[in-house]
Formats: sequence, C-alpha cells, structure tokens
Amino acid sequence: MGFFTDTSVCIGCKACEVACKEWNAIPEDGLDLTGMSYDNSQGLGASTWRHVAFIEQSKPLGHAHADVDHGDVDVLALAAQGSGTPPGEAAITPTTPGTGPAGTGAADAGDGSQGAQGVEGTQEARTDGDGRGELRWLMSSDVCKHCTHAACLDVCPTGSLFRTEFGTVVVQEDICNGCGYCVPACPYGVIEQRPHDGRAFKCTMCYDRLGAGREPACAKACPTESIQFGPLDELRVRAQERVDQLREAGVNDARLYGHDPQDGVGGDGAFFLLLDEPEVYGLPPDPVVTTRDLPDMWRHAGAAALTLLGGLAAVFAAHGRDRAPARRFWR
Repeated sequence: MGFFTDTSVCIGCKACEVACKEWNAIPEDGLDLTGMSYDNSQGLGASTWRHVAFIEQSKPLGHAHADVDHGDVDVLALAAQGSGTPPGEAAITPTTPGTGPAGTGAADAGDGSQGAQGVEGTQEARTDGDGRGELRWLMSSDVCKHCTHAACLDVCPTGSLFRTEFGTVVVQEDICNGCGYCVPACPYGVIEQRPHDGRAFKCTMCYDRLGAGREPACAKACPTESIQFGPLDELRVRAQERVDQLREAGVNDARLYGHDPQDGVGGDGAFFLLLDEPEVYGLPPDPVVTTRDLPDMWRHAGAAALTLLGGLAAVFAAHGRDRAPARRFWR
C-alpha cells in the first residue's frame, strides 16, 4: 500500500496538513512568517508529517501563459455562466486562458490550440503588461517516502522502526531511545528528533487507520484527489496514464518520481507526479539507500581486524623464539 501524489491537481489548500495533525495529535510547529510564498511550515519534520510546498516560477504550464493580464475580465459574468460552460465557450480555463473580455470569444480553443486573436492578445500582454501574474505556483504535498530499502530500519538499534504488514515504515514512540541514528540515514531528510524530547518522529501513513480498514487522514481530506492511496501497482498504472494525458496536453515536463522499484531505494511507498525537476521541489534527483555500503564496510573491517591479529600473533611468536636461547644462557 502507498501514496501517489499528483501535484498537477494540488491546489495548496493544506487540508492534508491539518488532517494529519488532527488525527495524529501532532503538536503545532510554530507560526513563523517565512517569506516563502504561502509556505509557513517550511519542510517535513518531527511535528510536520505533511508539508505542502509552494514554489513560485515565471514559467507557463503546458499551453497556458502565465503572463496574461486578466485585469479586464468580468469575473461576475464568468460566474453567471455557471460551471457547465463548455471549454470552447469559456473566457478562461486553467490551461487555456482567455485574452479578452468575458464573452468576446477571444479565448483559446477548447482542444488546447490557440486562435489567432488569442495569440495576438498574449503577445500584447507580454509586451505591454505591467508584470502582474508573471509566475506560476507549483504546489506539492510532501511526506515520508516509506522506502522499500529503508536505511532508517538498518541503523535503528532498538527496533523502534519497523516494517508493517502494509509495507510502510513506522516509528514506535515508546521504544525510541533518541539515539538519532535514523536522522542522517534517511536519504530524503524526512526524520527529525523533536526538540526537548529527543525521540524521532515521522509519518506512519496512519497505521492505526489502516488497521481499521480506513485510508490515511491526508488522502481522505484531499479535496482534489491529489493524494491517492491504494495498492502501489495500481497507483503506478494510474500515475503513468496521468503523465501520458498531461504530455498530450502539452505539459512535457510531467514526470514520475520515486515510482521505479529499480531505483536507489528500491522504489518509494509514496511517489509523485512532478511538473519540473525534483530539485525544484527540494527532492534529491537520484536518492540511494545510505546503508548500501554497510556490508562491504563490515567485511573490510573484519579483514583488517584479522590481519592485525595475525600480525600480533606473528610478533609474539617471533619474540618468544628470541627469548628462549637467552634464558638458557643465563642459567
């Protein structure tokens, strides 16, 4: 079981953050004004098991144009048309923004191609616009990846971290001794020790809800189904179909992240559909399990120890032979 997060339909409402905190009784993590767009939780941590990132870019999405001035659009007239307005008749759609007043027919065609008037209007807005709207937001709800090869499990000396029957990775709060070995072991920087407590905390994928046959709170609360929960094989098929759909619509940057069982962590239990490079979202481009070299390190350490013991034995043996004639001489 796992998560598939489709960032192309995330609206940044943070319902997942709130649902996660409420269900798991996670303490508040501050209300600092970060200046990072609408991102005030900054990143995943001991008290932030879901984090909605807001990335601002001056880059259009697909056939959309982020620098179109909609200052003269009558939004009340648009609202009066109702939600049943066919895309070809709508003045503005999410991916084909209009360029003229509502109801003028200056909008782009519903099939994603642009009319001549729309192109002219767009070029005019680019040339004469006052700069408003020249950005897009990439919003993504990040979470623990529940790696197939989880390094945090390898280094935990108490067994506090364990793999559940659902394939997820969970921290047992009452067993964690606060050693912190799991913190640097995580290739995504997800796990953190809570200040003034010392123990490590992270997403459990709502282990208690799964045991009761319910989906995690974040997926339940997501209003756009950006966060989907289910068997990983089914989610991967669904995710690939969504990528194909977006690329046909002109979103050529659409890609999957963490879905491949052959990657450096054996595939993630929580994977994503991204609209840009992973680094843009603060994700490592090619994560690997940090304990992959541990067996070789122990093997080399064992060989070095045996070599040292052999050398010491040879020295003592040679020293003993040299002392034997001397003892006979003094007698």
